[in-house]
Amino acid sequence: MKLDNTTLQVLANYCAAAAESMGWTLMRTAYSTFVKETEDFSCQVLTRDGLTVASPKTFGATWYTGLDYGGVISLFDYEEGDIYVTSDPYTGNVATHTPDLHMWKPVFRDGEIVAFVGNHIHNTDVGGAVPATLSRTLTEIQQEGLRIPPMRLMRAGVLNQDLLAIIAHNVRLPEQNWGDLNAQIACINVGERKIHEILDRFGKEDFVTGLEQLLDYAESQARAVIAQIPDGEYFFADYADEDQTGGYPVRVAVTLKVHGDTLTVDFTGSDPQLASSLNMPTGGQERHSLVTVGTVYALYCLDPTMMLNAGLMRPTRAVLPEGTVVNAVKPAAVGMRSLLCNLAQTVTIGAFCRAVPERLPASPGSAVSIMNVKTSTRSGQPIMASIGPVGGGAGGSAFGDGAEGSGANLSFLKNTPVEISEAEIPIKIRRYGLVPDSGGPGRRRGGTGLEMEFQLDAPQSLVTARNRDRSVFSAWGLVGGRSGAVSRFIKNPGTPKAVDLGSQDIVPCDPGDIILIQGPGAGGYGSPLERPVADVLTDVKRGLVSVERARLDYGVVIGPDFALDDTATVTLRAQMAGEADSAEFGYGPGRIAFETIWTRGRYAALTRILAEVPVTWRYFVKHQIFHVIKNPPSESGQGAADIYRAYEDVVARFTDLPRVAPEDARAVA
Repeated sequence: MKLDNTTLQVLANYCAAAAESMGWTLMRTAYSTFVKETEDFSCQVLTRDGLTVASPKTFGATWYTGLDYGGVISLFDYEEGDIYVTSDPYTGNVATHTPDLHMWKPVFRDGEIVAFVGNHIHNTDVGGAVPATLSRTLTEIQQEGLRIPPMRLMRAGVLNQDLLAIIAHNVRLPEQNWGDLNAQIACINVGERKIHEILDRFGKEDFVTGLEQLLDYAESQARAVIAQIPDGEYFFADYADEDQTGGYPVRVAVTLKVHGDTLTVDFTGSDPQLASSLNMPTGGQERHSLVTVGTVYALYCLDPTMMLNAGLMRPTRAVLPEGTVVNAVKPAAVGMRSLLCNLAQTVTIGAFCRAVPERLPASPGSAVSIMNVKTSTRSGQPIMASIGPVGGGAGGSAFGDGAEGSGANLSFLKNTPVEISEAEIPIKIRRYGLVPDSGGPGRRRGGTGLEMEFQLDAPQSLVTARNRDRSVFSAWGLVGGRSGAVSRFIKNPGTPKAVDLGSQDIVPCDPGDIILIQGPGAGGYGSPLERPVADVLTDVKRGLVSVERARLDYGVVIGPDFALDDTATVTLRAQMAGEADSAEFGYGPGRIAFETIWTRGRYAALTRILAEVPVTWRYFVKHQIFHVIKNPPSESGQGAADIYRAYEDVVARFTDLPRVAPEDARAVA
C-alpha cells in the first residue's frame, strides 16, 4: 500500500536517524585518525536491491548519495548474521580504490530480506608499493596494496579468520586496520538494530514499499529542478596539473545536455586512461557515484530541500567512454582517483554555471592534499597516520563569499586538531592557518586556502601528500570574478636547502626537515570593483587580503593603521573600471597559456584520433603528440591540422597503429 506524504516523511526521518546512528558509532569507535577525525567514511541504509536510501548529511563522506551496492549484493545468497566486504575497484563497481573497504549486511524480517545496511572507511594503509598505499607514480592496480574481492567476512556472527590473517599479513600496521574493521562491524550491527526498530513501527510491507517511494520522491524533486534549466548543451573542461610526475596536464571535459526533465553528462573529450593512478574505475555505469557527485551537488544547490538518495540520479545518465580517465579498464592503477573525481565535479559544476550562472558558485579551491606521515618514535616504534587535509575554500557566489579553508565539494574532510597530530606523531606543527591573498578576487571573494608547516623529528621519515594539484591550473572565477591562487609544496622553505616539490606526493625526510604546504584559493564571483569597500577593509583587518592586493585587485587604498583613503579609492576604481574583465569565467594564467596552444579544436582532433587507437596505446600516443605540439595554432585557424600531422609522425615510427583521416580533408592540405 502506498504511504501518504506525512507517513513517508516520518519514514525518511527514521531512516536518516538510523544512518546517523551508524555514522556516530563508526566515528566514535574507529582506531585511525583518518576515520575518527578526518571522517573519511560513509554508511547507508539500502533497499534490498542495494540502492542508497539514507546516509548521514552533516558528517562523513558526502560522495555516496547515489551509491549502488547492487553489483556485489547480487553475487551471494544470504543468511541472517552474514556480513560481506570488498575493496576491489574492478568487481561490482562499489569500491573505488583499494584503501576503501566496503561492508554490507542483510536485514531479515520473518525470514525475508527487507533491506541492507552498508558502510565504508578509508584505511590509512593497505600495503602496496608505498606507505599509505597511494601515489600517482604507481602504474597498475597490483601495486596498490591488498585487493579484496567481494567475499564473506562473517557467517552467523563468526568471523572469517582466514581473511583476517590475509589482511594482517599485507598491511603495515595491522592493529590499526583491525581496530577500524571492528568499528565497521559495530556500525553495521547498529544499523541492523535500527532497521528492526523502524520495522516494529511501520511493519514489513509498509517499510519495503516506503523505501521505494522515497526513491521515487527524490526522483520527482530532481525532475522538477531540471525542468527549470534552459534546454541546451553546455560544455566545460578543466585540467589537473600532471598525468604523472613531470608529465603533461590531464583534461576532463563534459557536455551537459538538458532536455526537459532529463540530463546527460557526456564526458567525451576527456583524456585517455593514464599510466599513473589518477584513473577513475566506473565500469562505464551511467549513474556511478564517482561521476554523479557533481550533479548531486549542483541540483542540491538549486533546491536544498531535496531528499538525498539514489532516486535523485534517475533522471541523469553519464556517458563514460571506455579507456578514458573516467572509465579506466584493468589493470590501470586507480588509487588516486579522488583527484580526478574532484576535477569531474568541478567541470560538472562549470557546465551548470554556463546554464544558470546566477545560481551557482565559482570553482572551489578543491585539490585537497591528504597529508600522511610515516615515521618512528625515539624507541623505534613505527608510526603512520594522517595529519589532516590541506586544501582550499568554496567559490564565491551571488549569495556571499566562499567559506575559508574548506568548502564545497570536499568540505566533508575535517581537519585534525594540532594537539591530536602532535600527540600521536613525533612532529612539530609550526604553523596552521589561512593563506593571505589566496581567495579569488570578486564582488564575492573566493575562500582562502589552508596552509600547514611542520617539522620532522626522526630519520627515514616519509611524507605523502595525496592529491597534490592546482599548482598550475587555478580555480576559476565566475561572471567577472578572478581565479584563486595556486597551491605550493616546499621542503625546507626559506633556507639554502629549499626544494619546490610541485606535484610530488612522496617526500623522504631527515630529522629537522620542514615541510610547507599551501592549498589553492577558490574563484571569486562578480567584478572585484563591485565589492563593498567596507568588506575589503574587513578582509585586510582579518589578514585575508593584504594592503597591496586590496589596491591592485579591488582598487581600495588603505593607509597605516587601516586608515581608508576614500578619495584615492574612488579615483583608482574609476581608472580600473575601463580595464575590468567581465568574462564569463575568470581563468588563471596557467590555463590561459595552456589553452593558447591546446585549443578546443585541437583537443577535438586529439579525441578523435585516440578513439581509434587501442586502449594500451592511447597514453603513449597522447604524450608523443604533446611532445610535438609546442606552438599556438597558426593565424589561418588550422591548428587541428597540426594534431593530425603529429599523429602521422607517430604512425610512421609505429606502423601497427591505424591511420586516422581528419573529418575535413582540407585540414591537412
